[in-house]
Amino acid sequence: MSDLVPLTGEPLALDLVNTRPAAGDLLETPDGLRNWWTLQADRLPDEVPQEITAADLAAVRAVREHIARALGHVRRGDRPLAADLEALNEAQRAAPAINELVWNGSAVTAARRREGSPGRRLAAWLAEAAAEVLADPVATRIRECEADDCVMLFLATHPRRRWCSAARCGNRVRVARHYHRRKAG
Repeated sequence: MSDLVPLTGEPLALDLVNTRPAAGDLLETPDGLRNWWTLQADRLPDEVPQEITAADLAAVRAVREHIARALGHVRRGDRPLAADLEALNEAQRAAPAINELVWNGSAVTAARRREGSPGRRLAAWLAEAAAEVLADPVATRIRECEADDCVMLFLATHPRRRWCSAARCGNRVRVARHYHRRKAG
């Protein structure tokens, strides 16, 4: 399986950090961001826009870098850099969320939405997702995959979990171990 296939299903902030596997960057172009956003569409409130600008891409990539650094510190039990926390806070402030009240014909409903360009809104939602993970004690259970050529992060829901994906890295490690045992024997 290609390392440029995104790992999804972890907390949203981890899925964003995991868009930078060892073999490249899934968010190198606006099309790459659109593809990843489409994969995550059911977890995000905004629809995937047709037009994603370089500024939108830059906003999301900046949030990704700040999340990655902050998670690196927090998962080791260290204090994250103030600049990373402030940048995540600023990303949320750049597209503040409101509960927009509307009358649906029979009742008032509230829908949470953000103002701003698609990239700024996405960056804000992702910074908010990072805030939830960073503030949760579960952040200390975030691990890096133990496969030699993998840099993916995952939330260890089981104490014996060692790989980002059993199908992605687990199989490769097991096959390599089997090969070395057969070769030595």
